[in-house]
Parts: sequence; structure tokens; C-alpha cells
Amino acid sequence: MNIIKKFPQIILIVIFLSSCRTSTNKEYPINNFEKNIEEKPNSEKKRMEIKFSCGEDGISEYLDDGWKILKEDSQEKICTWKSVPATKECNMEKDKGCKITQPDKIGEEKIYFLEK
Repeated sequence: MNIIKKFPQIILIVIFLSSCRTSTNKEYPINNFEKNIEEKPNSEKKRMEIKFSCGEDGISEYLDDGWKILKEDSQEKICTWKSVPATKECNMEKDKGCKITQPDKIGEEKIYFLEK
């Protein structure tokens, strides 16, 4: 009779003890990350795109700093604009609507793709 009264207590204790097991994550074991970092040197390379327009050229500063040119491209670009009257009778100071803007100087824009 005494055993029957203690049986529910024993079951509760067994359930409590079995639920308090320490969980182990077998899928993700702990590694020594410091060792992995030392083995892999910094292999990431820095890349940059830089543009120089209308006669400006500062690429030598970057080359002196250790950058290398991967690709160089150039395209035509309008450097300055000028306002001209649309007709001979147009007074640009009085009538702003008759003023048109045209390219004045056309230059070259150089685009450099750099890597360090």
C-alpha cells in the first residue's frame, strides 16, 4: 500500500530528472577559431572606380599609393555650357524664355577601375 502511494511521486521525480539533461549540439562542434584565422591570410582585395573629367588627372597619386589599374575607359563629356539667344531678336536679359543652353567645351572623361 505504501508503494502505491509513492508511485506517482517516483514518476514525477523521474520525469523531472530526465527533462533536466544537458543538451549537446552535435551538429555544430566548437572549433578553435583562432587557428583558422591565422591560417587564412587577408585575401580580400579592395576595388575602386575613379573618374577624372575635362583634363583633370590625379591617377598618379593612386598608383604611388599601391593601386593597380585593372581597366581604363574613356568617353566624351561636356565640360562647360554656354547660353545663347534662340533668335536674333532675342534679348536674353529681358526675356529668359528665349535663352537656350549649348555645350561650350567638350572634353574627355577617363574612368579607372583600380585594385589594391
